[in-house]
Amino acid sequence: MKKSLLVLLIALPLAFTLSGCVISVNDGEVDHSLMGDSEDRTYENRKKIAKIQLGSSFTDMQEKLGVADFSQTYTHNEQTIRVLFYRTQRKHKDGLTTKDECTYLEFIGGELSQTGSGGEYSQMTKK
Repeated sequence: MKKSLLVLLIALPLAFTLSGCVISVNDGEVDHSLMGDSEDRTYENRKKIAKIQLGSSFTDMQEKLGVADFSQTYTHNEQTIRVLFYRTQRKHKDGLTTKDECTYLEFIGGELSQTGSGGEYSQMTKK
């Protein structure tokens, strides 16, 4: 009983003094915050998309740009159409990516046919 009381008397004040501590780790110039990563990604996507050419292959674009934020595949006039959406801007401060914050890349038959604002993309079947 005396040992547990002694441990409690020592541990209780330590618990109260440590409860307000914040440990900050800084590894130099690298910013690991969520906003920093998100803004870097949108800038990098814009730079890469600005350099692409119509007619580029679907495989090449996936290799250059990585995993898309959104993608869709459908068939129109017996052709497979693939659309990749990459975040290129930030409109909403909610931390979520929406299609209106993306640039779309549309591939018909495996070749890039058009790009544009993700919020304005509509399937050919809807036209």
